[in-house]
Amino acid sequence: MDYVWAFVIGGGICVIGQLLLSLTRLTPARILVVFVTVGVVLSALGLYEPLVELAGAGATVPLTGFGYSLGKGAIEAVGEKGVIGAFTGGITATAGGIAAAIVFGYLFAMIFTPKTKM
Repeated sequence: MDYVWAFVIGGGICVIGQLLLSLTRLTPARILVVFVTVGVVLSALGLYEPLVELAGAGATVPLTGFGYSLGKGAIEAVGEKGVIGAFTGGITATAGGIAAAIVFGYLFAMIFTPKTKM
């Protein structure tokens, strides 16, 4: 049943993204920012944690999950380090994912020929 919930929740988040792309004039970059911001806000309000417990990777893999990780890391760091934790906690919590994105992006740019879209 865990796989079903992961598929439903993750697919639902992707459907929302596709609807935003298809029905609005929002650019993909703005949708990315909206999804990450929504993840941060929902985690700050305590609403994203139950979704993560229900769907697992279906809720943590999409961009809203990145926002959730940023928010959760900042909240935990504030409890440990005070106000400075608000600035450092999110980056610390997501450092592995950020580093992987940079390394693999660089490797694929070296292997393949990146081109700009016209």
